[in-house]
Amino acid sequence: MSGDPTDSPNEAPRGDVSRETNASNVSRETRFAVKTAGDLAAYDTDFDNSQTPLAAEVQQSVLIRQSIHREPAPRPQATRVFVVANQKGGVGKTTSAVNIAAALSELGQRVLVVDLDPQGNASTALNVEHRQGTPGTYEVLVDGLTLAEVIQSCPDCESLDVVPATIDLAGAEIELVSVVAREGRLKKAILAHPWVGTAASAGEDRYDYVLIDCPPSLGLLTLNALVAGAEMLIPIQAEYYALEGLGQLLSTVDMVRAHLNPELAVSTIVLTMYDARTRLAAGVAQEVREHFGDQVLKTAIPRSVRVSEAPSYGQTVMTYDPGSPGALSYLEAAREIATKGSLS
Repeated sequence: MSGDPTDSPNEAPRGDVSRETNASNVSRETRFAVKTAGDLAAYDTDFDNSQTPLAAEVQQSVLIRQSIHREPAPRPQATRVFVVANQKGGVGKTTSAVNIAAALSELGQRVLVVDLDPQGNASTALNVEHRQGTPGTYEVLVDGLTLAEVIQSCPDCESLDVVPATIDLAGAEIELVSVVAREGRLKKAILAHPWVGTAASAGEDRYDYVLIDCPPSLGLLTLNALVAGAEMLIPIQAEYYALEGLGQLLSTVDMVRAHLNPELAVSTIVLTMYDARTRLAAGVAQEVREHFGDQVLKTAIPRSVRVSEAPSYGQTVMTYDPGSPGALSYLEAAREIATKGSLS
């Protein structure tokens, strides 16, 4: 019928879509196939004639971003031991620990992650065995095993090792109460490893970075980490509530520095889950930067579905979707940490 535009021979039927898409995978706004940065990054640089201009532009952007800033970073002269801690849960602490570790590994550094959280989320993201009974941080702290006896290699990152955490670690705080020098057990284990130390003492095989992922509390496990580390990395969510518990954490750091570990310093603060569209995120970021100055990394980690998805596949976002904004942000954050160098 003449009144029906679908009868026109020069127009496609209203329900028709591009030949490379199907109805279940089409954006109503563009009628293009929905593709992630990771999907596009896996394609060849040559496009076929059916590739849409939008998809071609996005793919080119991803490939360009993947090709920059991936040259190796200079290795530190001695092992840098970082405590990744924040007693407030849900701020991206474990996510930041594992992704910065993977990013440092990608930048040519040799990294050891010590999972000190009984939930074992860091062990999950780094794809290492951590079922109940698996030797890990519990056996190091309670039974006196060496790190060398419990270390596992991350299958996705060649120069990344992991000390896993199991649910057994949940009882460690009670079992350590009666142990002499209980707050220094982890430090003793780390310093005893032959790959921890200076270039002269530990050689070329040394660990460049040790990252200790703490539980979201200020108990005996976190205290062990604060005594063991020289530098502290605090992830702060770009929301108001994230700032409320920061004072308590810094007070704990001051007490540890005064009585147990005078070398401990808050060297790095990273803003996580940053949403540039909101005034709240900008206000929190400004407040944190005004208070902590150069301790705050210039790179803020944006909210990212890909970052959240990665652990469910036993990966960090660095291997799950290396071209995503989250992965690129963690890569730049790791480069900042590496180029700042060891604290004097």
